[in-house]
Amino acid sequence: MSCLFLGVLRRRSGLGAGVGVGVRSLASLPSLPPAVAEFVSGAVKECKPAGVHVVTGTPEETADIMAGLERDGMVKRLRKYENCWLARTDPKDVARVESKTVIVTKEQRDTIPIPSGGAKSQLGSWMSESDFQKAREDRFPGCMEGRKMYVIPFSMGPVGSSLAKFGVQVTDSPYVVASMGIMTRMGTPVMEKLAEGAEFVRCQHSLGRPLPLKAPLTNSWPCNPEKVLISHLPDSRQILSFGSGYGGNSLLGKKCFALRIASRIAKDEGWLAEHMLILGITNPQGVKKYVAAAFPSACGKTNLAMMKPALPGWTVECVGDDIAWMKFDSQGKLRAINPENGFFGVAPGTSMKTNPHAMATIAKNTVFTNVGETSDGGVWWEGLDPPPGGVTLTDWHGKSWKPGNSTPCAHPNSRFCAPAGQCPIIDPLWESEAGVPIDAIIFGGRRPEGVPLVYEAFSWRHGVFVGAAMRSESTAAAEHKGKVIMHDPFAMRPFFGYNFGDYLAHWLSMETRKGPTQLPKIFHVNWFRKDPQTGAFLWPGFGENARVLEWIFKRCGRQSEDEAADKSFVGWVPKPDAINLQGLGGKVDMGALFNLPKAFWEKETQELGAYFTQQVGADLPPQVEAELRALEERVRQ
Repeated sequence: MSCLFLGVLRRRSGLGAGVGVGVRSLASLPSLPPAVAEFVSGAVKECKPAGVHVVTGTPEETADIMAGLERDGMVKRLRKYENCWLARTDPKDVARVESKTVIVTKEQRDTIPIPSGGAKSQLGSWMSESDFQKAREDRFPGCMEGRKMYVIPFSMGPVGSSLAKFGVQVTDSPYVVASMGIMTRMGTPVMEKLAEGAEFVRCQHSLGRPLPLKAPLTNSWPCNPEKVLISHLPDSRQILSFGSGYGGNSLLGKKCFALRIASRIAKDEGWLAEHMLILGITNPQGVKKYVAAAFPSACGKTNLAMMKPALPGWTVECVGDDIAWMKFDSQGKLRAINPENGFFGVAPGTSMKTNPHAMATIAKNTVFTNVGETSDGGVWWEGLDPPPGGVTLTDWHGKSWKPGNSTPCAHPNSRFCAPAGQCPIIDPLWESEAGVPIDAIIFGGRRPEGVPLVYEAFSWRHGVFVGAAMRSESTAAAEHKGKVIMHDPFAMRPFFGYNFGDYLAHWLSMETRKGPTQLPKIFHVNWFRKDPQTGAFLWPGFGENARVLEWIFKRCGRQSEDEAADKSFVGWVPKPDAINLQGLGGKVDMGALFNLPKAFWEKETQELGAYFTQQVGADLPPQVEAELRALEERVRQ
C-alpha cells in the first residue's frame, strides 16, 4: 500500500524531507487512484506539509497515532479504562461555529431563501465564490508547514451499501485521524473502492498552525480561532475547513458531509439526508418497527436511541443516534442507514439513570474531549454521582475542581467519541447494506409550554409542515448563549446544504414520486413541557418515553383513523386512556401534558407566519402555506 512506501520514504529521509519528492511519489504511486492522487497533490501543493501519510486504518497505525498524540500532550491516557483517552481543547475551540460555517454557490438563492426586509438569514450562511477564493488564499497556502498531512479515505455507511458515499479527507490533525477512525469506516477497504473509480467528496482540513509556531498553544491544542472558516462547495462536492480542531468542524464526515453536502446529493438523487436517530422497537409479541426521529442537538437523541424501556416486554435497539440517510426501495418502502460508525455524544447529563447503554458503550476504546478528570484515572461530568471519598477532580481547563464551584467541571458541550459496535443494544441490522424499513418519523424539541407530549400529523403534507414548524429551546451544542425558543425546522437549521424552500419541496415531492410509495407516518413529541407554577418537568422522560413509543407503534398498525386517538387542532392526540401509565412511579398530570391553550397556539401560528414570511418568503411551497392557514383556522374554531 502507498502509505507503507511513504512511511519508508520518510523514515529514510526525515519527516521534513522534500515536499516535492512527496508530491511526485504520490502522483506516480500506482496504488493511489488517479483522482485521489490528483486531489492530494493539489492539497500538498497548497498546504505544503512536511510529509504525507496515507491512512490504512489498521490497529497498529491507530496505536501509533495515539502514542504520538500522547507524546505531544494533546491527549492523556485514562488508566482506569481500557484504551480510553482524554483531550482538552483550547477554550476558544469547543463547539460548532455557525457564524463561520458557509455554503459557497454561484447564486445566493441556491443556498438560502432571500430574507425579507433586509433580515439576516437564519437558514444558512452563503458566501460568494469570489469571497471564498479570497478567504481560501488568506488561509490555506503553507498552512501545514512543519506538520504531517494525513490522507483519510473513508466511507459514510457500510462500504458495500448502495446508500454509502465515500470521502477523502486531508488533515494535519492526528486527533482528527483517531476520531475519524471511530466515526467512519476508514482506510484500505475504502481506498480499494476508490481504485474502482467510485466518486468521493473532497475534504480538506487544517488546524491553521504551521510550525514553527508564532505563538504558544493553549492546552497543547493547535487551532486558529480568529480565522476559523468551514466552507462547503456543494456543486463540486468539496469541504474546506480551517482553524478548528473541534469535532463538528474538523471531522468532516459528520455534519459537513453527512448533512450539508449529503442533503444536496440527496436532493439531486431523490433521497433524504437527515439529522435523525434511528431505532428499532419490538413489542412483547415480537413485532418490530423502525423509527427515525429528528431533535435538535442536545435534546435527547442519544438517550432515545439507546433507551432502556420502562415497559415490560418492550425492547429498543439502536441503529444510529444522529444521522439518517433514507431512500425508497423498489417496493416503495423508505429504508434508512446510519452513515456513521460511532457516537459523538454530549457527555454532561449522560449517566446510569439517564442512559445506562451509553455508559456501557463508552467504557473502552473511547476518546473523551473537555470532560472532567478524576485522580484515579477516570472521567467525570455533571450528572454523574460524586466520585468516592479520596478521589479528587480536575476540570476541563486542567484546574482542581470541587462540587459547588461556580464553573462546571466538564464543558457543557464536552463529548465522548465511541465505536457504535460497542453499544450493548446495537441493532442486529445496524450495518445492513439495504438499510432498515422506516414506519414512523418523529419530530421534537424542547418546548417548556403549550406543545403536547405527542401528536400525529393528519397527512404527509401536514407532517412536512410540522417539521418546518419545529421550534426548540437553544442548547450548548452550538455557540448560542442563554435560553431562547429558536426555530429549528427538521432539526436541520444549522445543516441545510441548499435553499430551505427547495428542501421543503423535496420532502413534499416524496408523496408524488413515481413508483410504489409507502410513506411513514409523521409524529411530533415534546418530553420537555414544564409545570407553569413549579417549573418542574411534567413528564419523567428517559425510559418512560417507551410509553409514547408504544402509542406511536399502535398508530402505525392502526385499522381505523381514530383508533386510540382523538382529533385536535394540532393533529391526532392519544385518547385519554391510550397511553399506558401502568407501573409509572409518581403521579403524571396527563391533562396538563395534553392541554392546548388557544392563546398559546394563536401566538404560535403568528410566530410561524412571520418566520415563514421573513425567512423563506417566495421560496415557501404553497402547500406549507396552506397547512399554516388550515392550522390557524382550526385554532380559531
